[in-house]
Amino acid sequence: MKRRLFLSVLVCATIAVPLALSSAAVARTYTVGVTPGTHEQVMEFVKPRLAQKGIDIKIVSFSDYVLPNQAVNDGDLDMNSFQHQPYLDNQVRDRGFKLVSVGTNFVEPMGVYSTKVKSLSALKMGDAVAIPNDPTNGGRALLLLQKYGLISLAKGVGLGAGVVDIVANPKKLKIVELDAAQLPRSLPDVTLAAINTNYALEANLVPTRDAIVIEAADSPYANIFVVHAKNKDADWVRAIVATYQTPEVRAFILKTFKGAVAPAF
Repeated sequence: MKRRLFLSVLVCATIAVPLALSSAAVARTYTVGVTPGTHEQVMEFVKPRLAQKGIDIKIVSFSDYVLPNQAVNDGDLDMNSFQHQPYLDNQVRDRGFKLVSVGTNFVEPMGVYSTKVKSLSALKMGDAVAIPNDPTNGGRALLLLQKYGLISLAKGVGLGAGVVDIVANPKKLKIVELDAAQLPRSLPDVTLAAINTNYALEANLVPTRDAIVIEAADSPYANIFVVHAKNKDADWVRAIVATYQTPEVRAFILKTFKGAVAPAF
């Protein structure tokens, strides 16, 4: 009788341990890296909606575009939300990151801003134009400058265009490459600056009000959620993306950013 009772207790204890581990796994906090401004604001809006589903997230803000990918690749972050697919592709190719996209969130059209001129026609010979210094956003800025006739790029360079690909520069503009986060602060020192919308909004620049020219709404630079490849099919990943891609969040984006940011879901 004592032996049967002992075995019964042992079996119950064996079953209880996996249940406790499972509960702990569900209760863990997932860290999500963002850049300040748009990405951080929307994720803060999503956070309590995830909590209602039993998913707790910690939002970590980064002031640059390099560290969030390194952190996900190293396991210090579970997910990030700040970049578009061309940027991720470049990072994976150059740094060997094992990162993948698991969904889209919104498009932030890049704009060209100035505190010195009100139109591109007012540009003078030799004026300075600041663009992001990372390859994909720098190429994005150069394509925008080409679209409005300020420069011409070599044929076939595509989204990866660089300053070396400029084949015509009628006004001999000085292209200044700066960290993307520094571009709003560069405006007093340059004539034009091509600025990513998240950093523009952070500097109280509203694309639909302040940009001299802006990318079209069909820009190929939709921002994405990124995780380590090993987590791409995880339930928590699906839950975060699904909670984000809802009509409620879409309405929040449209209302909050007044057309400067377009939902991509």
